[in-house]
Amino acid sequence: MIVAKFGGSSLADAAQFRRVRDIVLADSRRQVVVPSAPGKRFPQDEKVTDLFYQCHKARQKGEPFQPVLEVIRGRYGEIAENLGLALDLDGIFQQIWEQIARGAGPDYCASRGEFVNGQLLAEYLGFSFLDAAQAIVFDDDGKLDEEETNSLLQQELLERVPVVLPGFYGRGPQGQIKVFSRGGSDVTGALAARAVGAEVYENWTDVSGFLMADPRIVQDPQPIRHLTYHEMYALSCAGATVLHEDSVGPVSRAGIATNIRNTNRPDHPGTMITSTAVKRENFSIFAGIAGRKGYSLVLLEGEDPQQGAFAQKILRAARAHGMDPQAPAVSGAHISFLVDSGEYEHEEEEFAARAAVLGAVQPPEVHTGFACIVLVGYGVPHNHRTLSRIFQTLQSRNIPVAMIHQGISEISTWVGVGEEYMEEAIRALYLEFSKGK
Repeated sequence: MIVAKFGGSSLADAAQFRRVRDIVLADSRRQVVVPSAPGKRFPQDEKVTDLFYQCHKARQKGEPFQPVLEVIRGRYGEIAENLGLALDLDGIFQQIWEQIARGAGPDYCASRGEFVNGQLLAEYLGFSFLDAAQAIVFDDDGKLDEEETNSLLQQELLERVPVVLPGFYGRGPQGQIKVFSRGGSDVTGALAARAVGAEVYENWTDVSGFLMADPRIVQDPQPIRHLTYHEMYALSCAGATVLHEDSVGPVSRAGIATNIRNTNRPDHPGTMITSTAVKRENFSIFAGIAGRKGYSLVLLEGEDPQQGAFAQKILRAARAHGMDPQAPAVSGAHISFLVDSGEYEHEEEEFAARAAVLGAVQPPEVHTGFACIVLVGYGVPHNHRTLSRIFQTLQSRNIPVAMIHQGISEISTWVGVGEEYMEEAIRALYLEFSKGK
């Protein structure tokens, strides 16, 4: 069985609905379909979810929200008319109007985009419809109850296949609608894939998978045909645009592959993401490169030069203060690491006080204005020439290297450079490691 999630751009209008139907019906294994709300049809257009948020804001201010709701109703009406569907949109929108008028919260309003789109798509495909509020459950703290959700989804989906399950939302303990963060339909799809034991989770969007570098920095970067979940996570830490972070756990733990596909190019294989490493035919040394600005370099020294445990205590303290330290370098009681500047500034005083308690001989020395670049791939750390190639490549372009670190996960090498050098460094390293491939 295949679970297929379609993003907002894939369902923006009637023409895209037709593309989706062709894709779904082309493979009988596609038995569970997870739609997002309609996205933009053109650059100046507005997403349906944003329009629903506008309805909520207008109601909160005591302003009329009916005009915006009518715009949304028109979007769906146009799709239904063009596809010859007879869904009772008037009745559905009357219920939505009543709930908003009674003061329904932002989560309810935002979720209605997927709720209505799911019913339209179910009718168009001839599938049954499962309201996500019946099977996706959040606890009192607003966190997903994974086990209860998995149990309910397994029962409800398998009873209804083929079925459409709208993405992005579920219900709280009192039955109130609760949504994931933006991009949450990715999570819904992953949860459904885990529940039914899917052989693959397809995530259909408007791009043909991931690229080995940001095309805004590197001209015509190569596509990534195969990636592991660990590699994807490492790239995301350095700013690569990937899946919603909460969508990875359910499928990776279950050993289910995720296939990123392009609705507008359905014959393109896209990017396959798996739990295990594979031998890549191209770019065998690395899978991709990414970078992000806004880092600070933090340096500390402990009291005892032989006390290596000081570094581990400092890293634990940083994480306890909400930071995500990257590229730690340790020498005896000395430690340096890169951290998001905003995260550090928010906790600077408290972290410095904790470091002193842990044995720091002086307050942390902090240098701002750094960027983190990560080269990812199972071949990177195992290639003994990687570090020298990085140094030589950047040195030849007069790019100073603040620090370099090979991750303990054996899939990434981190490089710290000044923010002003990031784009040039990424281009240089991409060309060096893609040479002759």
